[in-house]
Amino acid sequence: MQRFIHISFVALLFILTSCNVGPQAIDYGNDGCHFCKMTIVDKVHAAEIVTKKGKIYKFDASECMINFMEDFDAAEVKSYLTNVYTEPEILVDATQATFLISKNVPSPMGAFLTAFKTKEDAQNVHEEKGGTLYTWNELLVHFKEN
Repeated sequence: MQRFIHISFVALLFILTSCNVGPQAIDYGNDGCHFCKMTIVDKVHAAEIVTKKGKIYKFDASECMINFMEDFDAAEVKSYLTNVYTEPEILVDATQATFLISKNVPSPMGAFLTAFKTKEDAQNVHEEKGGTLYTWNELLVHFKEN
Protein backbone atom coordinates (compact mmCIF):
# COMPACT_ATOMS: atom_id res chain seq x y z
CA MET A 1 0.00 0.00 0.00
CA GLN A 2 2.80 2.41 0.89
CA ARG A 3 4.47 1.68 -2.47
CA PHE A 4 1.18 2.48 -4.25
CA ILE A 5 0.94 5.83 -2.41
CA HIS A 6 4.54 6.64 -3.30
CA ILE A 7 4.00 5.81 -7.00
CA SER A 8 0.75 7.82 -7.02
CA PHE A 9 2.50 10.80 -5.45
CA VAL A 10 5.35 10.69 -8.00
CA ALA A 11 2.86 10.41 -10.87
CA LEU A 12 0.82 13.35 -9.54
CA LEU A 13 3.97 15.43 -9.12
CA PHE A 14 5.02 14.62 -12.70
CA ILE A 15 1.60 15.61 -14.04
CA LEU A 16 1.55 18.89 -12.15
CA THR A 17 5.05 19.91 -13.24
CA SER A 18 4.53 18.88 -16.87
CA CYS A 19 1.44 21.12 -17.15
CA ASN A 20 3.39 24.27 -16.31
CA VAL A 21 2.87 26.55 -19.29
CA GLY A 22 5.23 29.48 -19.07
CA PRO A 23 8.31 31.13 -20.48
CA GLN A 24 11.65 29.40 -20.66
CA ALA A 25 15.00 31.13 -20.23
CA ILE A 26 16.89 31.63 -23.47
CA ASP A 27 20.27 29.93 -23.56
CA TYR A 28 22.20 32.66 -25.35
CA GLY A 29 24.91 31.30 -27.61
CA ASN A 30 23.23 27.88 -27.82
CA ASP A 31 19.51 28.25 -28.63
CA GLY A 32 18.60 28.81 -32.26
CA CYS A 33 16.01 31.16 -33.72
CA HIS A 34 12.91 29.25 -34.77
CA PHE A 35 12.40 31.60 -37.74
CA CYS A 36 15.81 32.39 -39.25
CA LYS A 37 17.80 29.53 -37.64
CA MET A 38 20.59 31.85 -36.42
CA THR A 39 22.05 31.26 -32.96
CA ILE A 40 20.53 33.62 -30.38
CA VAL A 41 23.34 35.73 -28.91
CA ASP A 42 21.88 39.23 -28.49
CA LYS A 43 20.53 39.59 -24.94
CA VAL A 44 18.66 42.82 -25.76
CA HIS A 45 16.60 41.81 -28.79
CA ALA A 46 15.60 38.15 -28.34
CA ALA A 47 11.95 37.08 -28.16
CA GLU A 48 9.79 34.05 -27.37
CA ILE A 49 6.32 32.68 -28.01
CA VAL A 50 4.69 30.34 -25.48
CA THR A 51 1.70 28.37 -26.74
CA LYS A 52 -1.29 27.36 -24.64
CA LYS A 53 0.03 23.77 -24.77
CA GLY A 54 3.42 24.89 -23.46
CA LYS A 55 5.47 24.74 -26.66
CA ILE A 56 8.23 27.34 -26.71
CA TYR A 57 9.42 29.11 -29.86
CA LYS A 58 12.57 31.23 -29.42
CA PHE A 59 13.74 34.02 -31.70
CA ASP A 60 16.93 36.07 -32.04
CA ALA A 61 14.93 39.27 -32.58
CA SER A 62 11.38 40.56 -32.20
CA GLU A 63 11.19 40.97 -35.98
CA CYS A 64 11.76 37.21 -36.40
CA MET A 65 8.90 36.54 -33.96
CA ILE A 66 6.61 38.90 -35.89
CA ASN A 67 7.56 37.35 -39.24
CA PHE A 68 6.99 33.85 -37.81
CA MET A 69 3.48 34.89 -36.72
CA GLU A 70 2.40 35.25 -40.38
CA ASP A 71 2.22 31.45 -40.70
CA PHE A 72 1.17 30.62 -37.15
CA ASP A 73 -2.30 30.37 -35.59
CA ALA A 74 -2.50 33.21 -33.04
CA ALA A 75 -5.29 31.34 -31.23
CA GLU A 76 -2.64 28.86 -30.04
CA VAL A 77 -0.52 31.57 -28.36
CA LYS A 78 -0.55 32.07 -24.62
CA SER A 79 2.08 34.82 -24.60
CA TYR A 80 4.42 36.86 -26.75
CA LEU A 81 7.59 37.81 -24.89
CA THR A 82 10.52 40.05 -25.73
CA ASN A 83 13.82 41.14 -24.22
CA VAL A 84 14.05 44.83 -23.38
CA TYR A 85 16.76 47.41 -23.96
CA THR A 86 17.14 48.57 -20.37
CA GLU A 87 17.22 45.09 -18.77
CA PRO A 88 19.00 42.62 -21.08
CA GLU A 89 17.94 38.96 -20.76
CA ILE A 90 14.64 39.89 -19.07
CA LEU A 91 11.57 38.68 -21.00
CA VAL A 92 8.50 40.89 -20.75
CA ASP A 93 5.01 40.73 -22.26
CA ALA A 94 5.54 42.04 -25.79
CA THR A 95 1.90 43.12 -26.07
CA GLN A 96 2.51 45.58 -23.21
CA ALA A 97 5.93 46.79 -24.38
CA THR A 98 6.75 49.93 -26.32
CA PHE A 99 8.91 49.50 -29.41
CA LEU A 100 11.36 51.81 -31.13
CA ILE A 101 12.55 51.55 -34.69
CA SER A 102 15.71 53.65 -34.93
CA LYS A 103 18.65 53.38 -37.33
CA ASN A 104 20.79 54.35 -34.33
CA VAL A 105 19.92 51.17 -32.37
CA PRO A 106 20.84 48.12 -34.48
CA SER A 107 19.09 44.79 -34.00
CA PRO A 108 20.27 41.32 -35.13
CA MET A 109 18.13 41.07 -38.26
CA GLY A 110 18.50 44.66 -39.46
CA ALA A 111 14.99 45.98 -38.70
CA PHE A 112 16.45 48.34 -36.04
CA LEU A 113 13.62 47.20 -33.74
CA THR A 114 14.06 47.42 -29.98
CA ALA A 115 11.57 46.75 -27.16
CA PHE A 116 11.18 48.68 -23.92
CA LYS A 117 9.37 47.64 -20.75
CA THR A 118 7.86 51.10 -20.27
CA LYS A 119 6.84 53.91 -22.56
CA GLU A 120 9.01 56.26 -20.50
CA ASP A 121 12.13 54.14 -21.14
CA ALA A 122 11.32 54.12 -24.87
CA GLN A 123 10.76 57.88 -24.95
CA ASN A 124 14.11 58.52 -23.21
CA VAL A 125 16.02 56.49 -25.81
CA HIS A 126 13.88 57.96 -28.60
CA GLU A 127 14.91 61.49 -27.56
CA GLU A 128 18.58 60.48 -27.75
CA LYS A 129 18.56 58.13 -30.76
CA GLY A 130 15.57 59.27 -32.87
CA GLY A 131 13.27 56.95 -34.76
CA THR A 132 9.60 56.03 -34.37
CA LEU A 133 7.76 54.62 -31.35
CA TYR A 134 5.13 51.87 -31.65
CA THR A 135 2.74 49.96 -29.45
CA TRP A 136 2.50 46.20 -30.10
CA ASN A 137 -0.58 46.58 -32.31
CA GLU A 138 0.92 49.51 -34.22
CA LEU A 139 4.07 47.45 -34.78
CA LEU A 140 2.11 44.53 -36.19
CA VAL A 141 0.39 46.88 -38.65
CA HIS A 142 3.74 48.45 -39.57
CA PHE A 143 5.27 45.04 -40.36
CA LYS A 144 2.21 43.95 -42.32
CA GLU A 145 2.39 47.10 -44.48
CA ASN A 146 6.15 46.95 -45.11
